Amino acid sequence: MTATRPVPATDTDVAARVRELLARDGWTQRRFAEAIGLEETKLSKSLAGRRRFPAAELVAIADAAGVTVNWLLHGRDDARTHTAVPRGAARTQSPGRRGAQARRRILEAAWNLIADRGYHRVRTADVAQACGTSPAAIHYHFPTRSGLLDEALRHNVKLAFDRQVAALGEVPDPHARLLRLIDLQLPSGLLLRREWSIWIQVWAETAIDPARRELYWDSYDRWYRSVLMTLADGADAGVFVPGRAESLARQLTALIDGLGIQVMAATPGTSPEEMRAVLHDFIDRAVLLRRRNTHPATEAG
Repeated sequence: MTATRPVPATDTDVAARVRELLARDGWTQRRFAEAIGLEETKLSKSLAGRRRFPAAELVAIADAAGVTVNWLLHGRDDARTHTAVPRGAARTQSPGRRGAQARRRILEAAWNLIADRGYHRVRTADVAQACGTSPAAIHYHFPTRSGLLDEALRHNVKLAFDRQVAALGEVPDPHARLLRLIDLQLPSGLLLRREWSIWIQVWAETAIDPARRELYWDSYDRWYRSVLMTLADGADAGVFVPGRAESLARQLTALIDGLGIQVMAATPGTSPEEMRAVLHDFIDRAVLLRRRNTHPATEAG
């Protein structure tokens, strides 16, 4: 039986959950506004229910507080929305307060360094220096350097999950939602390029380290299922071709991977804009039902 999607959250519901987080972790409004890059007056209005938190702010709040956007919007991490839920890779953290915040600072510093310099060029001392702590503190939270790469991958999954839940919840049309999902994955801008860098490094490590493959499979599966859900919704709505959701999901994710690697490698003639154009062309030709119906000769051939 297919689970129903939750009732959309009200601004009051979201504001109450953010207030709960501030009280849980001892944040002042000023400090929290600084942590998420928001004017204190805007935060105050949102906390009072007089202003809606836009998608980007929800993602920033979730990242700073160690929760998921799904929890902020629906009160639970595994609420069914328009994107697949990670298999244990993105969960609201229990209120460990100071310890949890220290761990998040270390992980963010390590994630940035690994994405920018490469996993094999990042030392524990580099991470310690970047987040203003000691190597001993790094080892306490992350006993092995290999574990840091695994956590960087989990962080990638959470970032993408939060971004998609925040941005896709109010896009009812499956075609528009698929195009938006693609835009959310394009290697454009520092954050997305860092995510792609982590993925590429994990792919390379997974190819030679079987011990890392199960985590990779689970992490990539969330992305594949998100694309599959969108294609299945479109087929059910009569927008996309029926009976081919799984095949199209495999083709589309493979195409996104290949094009993204070319963009990240600065292959001549490639760019995020060109990548988007190629993906839109694939969707027009292979996914949209109306295009199939307007070319009966092609369909018969």
